Formats: sequence, structure tokens, C-alpha cells
Amino acid sequence: MGMISGTSHDGIDVAVVDFTLDGTLLHGSVVHTGCVPYSRELRARLRSALPPAAVSFAEVCALDTLIGQAFGEAARGIDADLICSHGQTVYHWVCGTSVLGTLQIGQPAWIAAATGLPVVSDLRSGDVAAGGQGAPLVALMDTLLLRGIPGRAAALNLGGIANITVSGDPPVAYDTGPANALIDAAVYRITGESYDADGRLALAGTVDEGLLKHLLNEPFYALDPPKSTGKELFNEAYLADLPLDNLVPTLTALTAETVAGQVLRHDVDTLVVSGGGCANPALMAMLRDRMPGVALVPSSQLGAPENFKEAIAFALLGWMTAHGLPGNVPSCTGATRPVILGSVTGRLPLRDALMPSQLRLRG
Repeated sequence: MGMISGTSHDGIDVAVVDFTLDGTLLHGSVVHTGCVPYSRELRARLRSALPPAAVSFAEVCALDTLIGQAFGEAARGIDADLICSHGQTVYHWVCGTSVLGTLQIGQPAWIAAATGLPVVSDLRSGDVAAGGQGAPLVALMDTLLLRGIPGRAAALNLGGIANITVSGDPPVAYDTGPANALIDAAVYRITGESYDADGRLALAGTVDEGLLKHLLNEPFYALDPPKSTGKELFNEAYLADLPLDNLVPTLTALTAETVAGQVLRHDVDTLVVSGGGCANPALMAMLRDRMPGVALVPSSQLGAPENFKEAIAFALLGWMTAHGLPGNVPSCTGATRPVILGSVTGRLPLRDALMPSQLRLRG
């Protein structure tokens, strides 16, 4: 079972995948997907604690517990052998193109207690300790899926942050910038709603070309990969001095412009798209306009429903960890070496042993 709450921090995506290895071909049967929203109170509490807000250790401890309990309830009663929980990212410590640390909360002990299953968690830290970005970890699944597509193929996920994986030898992957993060923040500021449903606000306005040009001067876009970002940069405070008129269509165009620029940079023929942004017709139309000749293929055509691709990817990472296999792709994250990702809470069934009754040591 893969579990994740992404940078939109609206709920917990769950996917159960039955993996079978045939030689070096891994078959995965997606047997369950679902989304469990955070309670209104928990989401509000989490939102108030995220950057740029200051937060106490007491609140971090409380949120770690509450989110772990929410993940445990979301997993309870679902048949699986092992859970891989990404948890909730609350801070990604970036300095230029280096990541110095990353923090995901959602205490795995609560998930193990609720389900009786072993839980793999804290998957990003091992890659960071090996010199990597800790992201995008979905690159492993992307590279495996894209190998069956002829030509130059890439995968794009439009979550809170947009990331791209480009096939090749070696493959590359990195965050391109905001996908829905700034759009959602602007919609919340203007209407109090969580997102631009059906792209209505974007479609009702016009793009402010002057503002768009100003926004494209953000230094992050000029950095070479590997690189990653998050709401430490692209948050509500980022919009503080911007005019509200036509802000949503302009931010939608910003996402389309920054994504399309990277897709064209790599001469991509086929782009496999996933994430909540796929449901925004304004964003998808802007992407198509900026990428003529690029075939946009929904990830569901490769067996990964658009809204659950990341949860499926973490199910795969859990399978890799349980079998002692590295889950990062160094050419994508920038790590110096492959790393077995995560820590395990509970008992892995592959490592059964009798409980010792006595210990004798020899020096």
C-alpha cells in the first residue's frame, strides 16, 4: 500500500498494488485506490503551520501525531502486506541547487498500530544524505514505465509542484516550478475556495502579460537540474504584493509556460501527464498551445490513474525497500549513489526470527 499527502495538503491518497516479478519484468496490478480528505480542522491547522508561518515544536509534535493517526485510519481495514507512507511534507530545506534536509511528518507508529502492518516511511532522507535532492522519487516508476514508449518520452506530474521525468541514458528528473501551488493560493485568497474548479476563474479572465513576464524572472527557473522546490518558496506570501485582477489566469499561464519550456528543452515527443492539474481544462489548453507536436497521454493509459500515480509510486518504493533494492535514481535526484530508501516500523515478513531469551557477548 502506497500512501501520500502531497503539497496541496488536502487529503491522503491510497493505492494498493500487487507486484509480481517475472525475471526482470515487474508486473503490478492496481487492486485499490482511494482518497481520504483531511478533516477541515486538521487541514486548517496544517495550513497555518506551513511556511512562511513560524511554528513551535509542540505544534510539530501534535501534527506529527494527528497526521499519523489520519493515515492509520485511512489504511485501516484495507488488505495489504506492507505500507509505504510518504507522509506530509512540511519543510524542504533548499539552498540554491542543494537540499540540506527534508521533513515529512505523520508518525508511522500510528499507522502500524492501526493496521498491524510494517510501515516504510521517511523515504526522502536517505537520498538527501547521499547528496541528492530527495525528489522527485517518482522518477523510479516513471523511468520503468517510459521504457516501453518509442521516441523521446517524458512524464509530468501536476500536483502542488510540477515535476518532470525525461527518459534517456541516463534519465533526468526535477521540479520545474509551481503547478497548482500558486493557483490554489490565489483562489483561496480571492474566494476562500481550495482550488480553481474546472478552471473557471482562469477561463473567465485574461493573462496579464506584464505580470507574467515579471513572474518568469524567478531565479529558480534558471537553475540547472537536479533541482527541487516546494511551498517554502511558492506559497501564499509569494503573492502578497500582486494585483488580484486576472491573477488566476496569469498564474495558470505561469505554470504552463514553465512546464512547456522544459518539455521543449528535451525535445519530448510523448508526455505522460498526471496529477490534479490534469482536471484543469484551462491549464491543459495552455499546455497544448505551447507544445505543438507533443502528444499528451494521460497516465491512466499506462495503468496509473492520474490522481493516484504518486500513491502507486510509493507502493513501488515500499516493494523495493522490502526486497533490499535501491529506490532512488541518482541521475534524477543528484545523489552520489543508489540508496535503499526509508526506515521500517514494525516487522518485515521477509525477516522472521525467534525472539531471543538471552544474550551472550564475547569480546
